[in-house]
Amino acid sequence: MNKLNKKAIGSISVNVGEQDYQTLMALPEKVLQFGTGVLLRGLPDVYLDLANKKGLFNGRVLVVKSTDTPGSDDFQQQDGLYTVVVRGFENGQAVDKWDLNTSVSRVLAANSQWETILASAANPDMQIVISNTTEVGIVLVEESIHANPPASFPAKLLSFLYKRYQHFNGSKDAGMVVIPTELISDNGHKLQSILLELATYNQLEPAFVAWLENANDFCNSLVDRIVPGKLPAAEAETISKALGYEDSLMIMAEPYSLWAIETERARTKEILSFASVNPGVKLTHDISKYKELKLRLLNATHSFSCALAILSGFETVKEAMASDQFRAFVLTLMMEEIKPLVVGGPITETEAADFAQQVVDRFRNNSLEHRWVNISMQYSLKMASRCMPLILKSYEQANSPRKRMLLGFAAYLLLMRTVQDGDGKYYAEVSGQRIALTDEKLASMHICWQEPNLEKTVIAVLQDISIWNANLSTIPGFVQDLVQVLAACQQQGVIEILRTLKD
Repeated sequence: MNKLNKKAIGSISVNVGEQDYQTLMALPEKVLQFGTGVLLRGLPDVYLDLANKKGLFNGRVLVVKSTDTPGSDDFQQQDGLYTVVVRGFENGQAVDKWDLNTSVSRVLAANSQWETILASAANPDMQIVISNTTEVGIVLVEESIHANPPASFPAKLLSFLYKRYQHFNGSKDAGMVVIPTELISDNGHKLQSILLELATYNQLEPAFVAWLENANDFCNSLVDRIVPGKLPAAEAETISKALGYEDSLMIMAEPYSLWAIETERARTKEILSFASVNPGVKLTHDISKYKELKLRLLNATHSFSCALAILSGFETVKEAMASDQFRAFVLTLMMEEIKPLVVGGPITETEAADFAQQVVDRFRNNSLEHRWVNISMQYSLKMASRCMPLILKSYEQANSPRKRMLLGFAAYLLLMRTVQDGDGKYYAEVSGQRIALTDEKLASMHICWQEPNLEKTVIAVLQDISIWNANLSTIPGFVQDLVQVLAACQQQGVIEILRTLKD
């Protein structure tokens, strides 16, 4: 079987949308991308490729890899080509499709090809910078941007922008649209502030600093798509046989995708022309509503459901969602308890309902092995940031339903009723099995559960300001409601509670 590369598709003359493969692979480089990870290849690069195939945007990606690793060899051998397999549910319907992505032009290693990367700053077609260097990538490291190469991502980016500024004599038209996708709040603004500090540290001229601030648009962004990466070997082999080529870079992604980009500049919107053919790309002056939808309807639902699933004996999300009772719990939790608390201000009823339905589709995905024990990592922090604001808001609204949120919180407390082993670690006990948990608050929760009186245990937990940043035991009715649900769970078990749960 032939390896996927330019030669292998050289005989393919059929149109791909409005373009054929040869035309697509001759498009100029317009994007500088820091990172070769599957999220970038399965989200922004997919959007770019789709736009190219529709005769819009018409640009490819120059990818910067930090080090020389075997991953770069696959890109070279395959000329940047890779297959994206999309599996899951969309609008309640099963999806199983594939697409050959031609968006990547070159992959260069910064530590051995930095001068070649810098040379691309002189390319007049270059318009966009995308990054995903993990959360620790956007940090200030005081270093020279003239190193070959600089160590940190911000210093590399500043070096590139300074080179571009010099080549185009400070032309405002040479400014770039910079879109970090790292999962930190205000990622664009934070990256810009680091670059401004680095410019001062490197004693760069004031005219460049003004160009950096005014000619370039640093956009906050939010990305959301599960891209597990490589398929299981047997599945990849089956698909390769069907496609007729071997693809070492083949990845799988879920159908859902979101890239919310914050900008108010007309020039930026014009440059990001790929947004017009990709419904998942949202160009907006404020991405906060997309953050809120994701945080409450997706993340909080995960956290409210997690302990219940583990205590019910489910290992993965897809396994839990195959249960009619658990699926009904999740759907009612989102639609009847969380959604009404989210709607308001910029978020409409329709937007919240549509997003909730998309979450159900995502939870049902049989192709994803999303383990509940992984979702439970740093559970207390997640409950505090994602879920507790919803519970508090429900108590502020007297008639707000909260039965399932209380059950989810009670299950979290039960899961945190751990035993300490001889190794000093804390374990949850579920059906005679011990499950290792990762949570900074395990020790304090363990102490709270040493109190034999259930109400005193609940009060001790809710009074822990180190977890909640407030004394939650003073919320009228909260302690009593939680004790009642916890007692029922202990007496009947969460499986029976779920089976008999009614409004």
